[in-house]
Amino acid sequence: MIRVLTSDSQSELLSWLSLPSTYDTIGKVERIDTHISSIFLVDDRAYKLKRAVFLPFLDFTTLEQRRIACERELVINQRVAPEIYLGLISVTRKNDGNLEFDGHGKILDWLIVMKQFKQDNLFNKLADNWKLSINDVCLLADVIADFHRSSELQTTYGGEIAIRSVIDGNAVSLAKFVPFLFDPIQVERVIEQSKTWLINIASELEKRRVLGFVRKSHGDLHLGNICLFNGKPTLFDAIEFNEDFACIDVFYDLAFLIMDFEMKGLFNFASIVFNRYLERTGDLEAVSVLPLFLSLRACIRAHILAETATVTTNQNYQNYNNAKSYLAKSLTYLTPSPPCLLAIGGLSGSGKSTLASNLAPFLGASPGAVLLRSDVLRKRLAGIDSKEHLSEAGYTIEMTKRTYNSIYEHAEQILKRGHSVIVDAVFFKQYQRDDIEAVARRVDIPFEGIWLFSTSEILHSRIKERFNDVSDATVSTLEQQLISQLEQVNWKYQDTSNGIKETFMSVRKSLKIFNPNNVTCL
Repeated sequence: MIRVLTSDSQSELLSWLSLPSTYDTIGKVERIDTHISSIFLVDDRAYKLKRAVFLPFLDFTTLEQRRIACERELVINQRVAPEIYLGLISVTRKNDGNLEFDGHGKILDWLIVMKQFKQDNLFNKLADNWKLSINDVCLLADVIADFHRSSELQTTYGGEIAIRSVIDGNAVSLAKFVPFLFDPIQVERVIEQSKTWLINIASELEKRRVLGFVRKSHGDLHLGNICLFNGKPTLFDAIEFNEDFACIDVFYDLAFLIMDFEMKGLFNFASIVFNRYLERTGDLEAVSVLPLFLSLRACIRAHILAETATVTTNQNYQNYNNAKSYLAKSLTYLTPSPPCLLAIGGLSGSGKSTLASNLAPFLGASPGAVLLRSDVLRKRLAGIDSKEHLSEAGYTIEMTKRTYNSIYEHAEQILKRGHSVIVDAVFFKQYQRDDIEAVARRVDIPFEGIWLFSTSEILHSRIKERFNDVSDATVSTLEQQLISQLEQVNWKYQDTSNGIKETFMSVRKSLKIFNPNNVTCL
């Protein structure tokens, strides 16, 4: 349970920090409380105080412990948000008994000084107000991928032992709220199925630890700890108080964000951040551990909400209800939908990538199908970033063969790990279409193939209007395709002339491999 100390020094301090005169301002002081901190928003600054609390995973009950935690938080968060995390100041007592910042008297506590950002720019607020864009989510995935790539390796953490500890911790924490909040049968199922999953993926977890996927990550990567700062998605409030929470598998870090999007019903954004991250990192093998990671994140959020509700007087009913919803979601993640394979072909400009990204949230396990784009894989094989332009040398017959072989290999690898795949490629040749269908037969999973088409005028127009697109296809590329002889395609034909919404709805009705998730067209 959370234990809050009745500290006279902090009670006095909290009152003092709430006064405008403390900061020589005539503006309003806004106070925000969490279960471990109190933040005071003044003018363009935010002052963060660690509360004197004791929890199962942290102890801030002494001044020295709070000082160390403040110093660690500053260093850790300056990795990703140096413009937000400005420094530390102390609160001291003057000879006359009054308080001041950084004086010469006795130190009463420590504060982290931060550059204030608009609370409306928090990603959870942007999401709630429908102001979060696809571009914001793509940039966020890029920021996280770059952060993980540069983070410090931590091979002594993570792996099977770390995940077993999380499961055991969840069991203890959930048990405190049985039976008055959580159904004992549901809790038992979550814990037992988590242990079964752990047994099945233990070797994969150890492999990822040894190969460098365990790093000093954020640790608390949910939408409330991300903001738009100077127009860029910025991570903040990374965990400093517990290395076991911070030194984790990078996909366990990402899983919190994916789960958070899904719990808000934003399945499309969950799919986008997932696939963009995979595109940037190539970490395709992570799909085998993702269901357990998502479940653990939802389970942790469940018992933290329950814990928080027991020590706060507002929003208790809502927190308790949300806690039960998170627990139910945790169990859902452990019973994922079976995998399937969808191939989308068509000439350049026919809308393959747009349709694929719209369909992805519907297919298979959360957060939807892995998107395999020939344009991305081709550039990865050439050793360049997907945002860069690939020269003509990357489009030889040999390079095209390598690209399609890579598609088949990656698709089979992902499907065998229990996750669905959507392949986005031209598939102009009959043998290419035969080869992708053969992948589904080898893995013994359902397959669907769609051939997109439109008028020559529309195809030309779409290619001319492309901006900052992964595809390097030009009007000349399309002209070559149009004059080439296309063999009879035995996949389902779909006209895309009327735009993505009509195409999406038509395809969704015609295919039999969709999940019933209530998500909408992007």
